[in-house]
Amino acid sequence: MSNKKAKDFDSEELDATQESELNGEEKTEAETGMSADELLEENEKLRDELNQKNDQILRKVAEFENLRKRTQRERVQLFDDAKINAIKDLLPVYDDLDRSISNLPENADDSFAKGVRMVYSKFSNVLEQMGIESINESGVPFDVDLHDALLRQPSPDKKTESNTVLQVLEPGYRLGEKVIRHAKVIVSE
Repeated sequence: MSNKKAKDFDSEELDATQESELNGEEKTEAETGMSADELLEENEKLRDELNQKNDQILRKVAEFENLRKRTQRERVQLFDDAKINAIKDLLPVYDDLDRSISNLPENADDSFAKGVRMVYSKFSNVLEQMGIESINESGVPFDVDLHDALLRQPSPDKKTESNTVLQVLEPGYRLGEKVIRHAKVIVSE
């Protein structure tokens, strides 16, 4: 029975404490068992813990945001890599179509020649829509990031500077800043 009285007393004391806090009454030193300095110190300690927890939460939120952004970048990169690999496999077919059109007689008006030109035109449009750019310029300075030099030869005239692309043997292609295939070129000495 004494335990029941202790529980009743504790709950009564607790209710009185809550009521006094709600009414804005401050506890005295005798009621808390702590001096004002100790209370201030305890208050400061609790504030520091709260600030640390807030800082941890902010760091976790920032970490999650960085993870989300990195995952998005990786997803885009994976998509671009898959697109580039597919295009690499199709470029030889595109080059063959280009050579076929180059070797057609100019006056060829038969349906086969028209069909080949139409397929080449559609293929070109698809590559353009995908953002694929051709590297097919002669007379520009040689750039190791864009060109593969297959041959060096003397320039045909004195005005052409050294390391200038004289002729493109096989065009290169790029997607944005990423080179899919380097252009195979002849460079001036």
